[in-house]
Amino acid sequence: MSWSPAITAATVIFDNDCYLLVKEIDKQRKIPVFNQPAGHLEPGETILEAAIRETLEETRWKVSIIGLLGIAFVHNSMGKTYLRHTFLADPIELDKTAELDSDILSTHWLRLEEIVTLSDQLRAPIVLEAIKWHRSGVIYPVDLFK
Repeated sequence: MSWSPAITAATVIFDNDCYLLVKEIDKQRKIPVFNQPAGHLEPGETILEAAIRETLEETRWKVSIIGLLGIAFVHNSMGKTYLRHTFLADPIELDKTAELDSDILSTHWLRLEEIVTLSDQLRAPIVLEAIKWHRSGVIYPVDLFK
């Protein structure tokens, strides 16, 4: 029996001392949660393309990927495992004509202190962990991905 995690891409977007988060419906728990823009790798796309696409679909923001913050295994309460690639991105342009994914309730620019107060409403601990990666200043070059 073979096992493989789902591959996902997420972006940490930082501007004017705030992070861009989405408020979405957690399909398993059926509750609203905060998350970085994130989603699954689709057939035929690179992980960087997935990060850019997911960010646009979930926030309406066009972004430029700056670097890789980290890669982590994330396990959810249903026993599913994800290999999450978290990228740092600069916001380039808000595309007001883009349609948001149906699970997205809203987008929010939040300061770190505000995110910490929402800890119990985060999709998973990796959301705050990814922000800590950003704050550490360690960013890996995207040319790691060939």
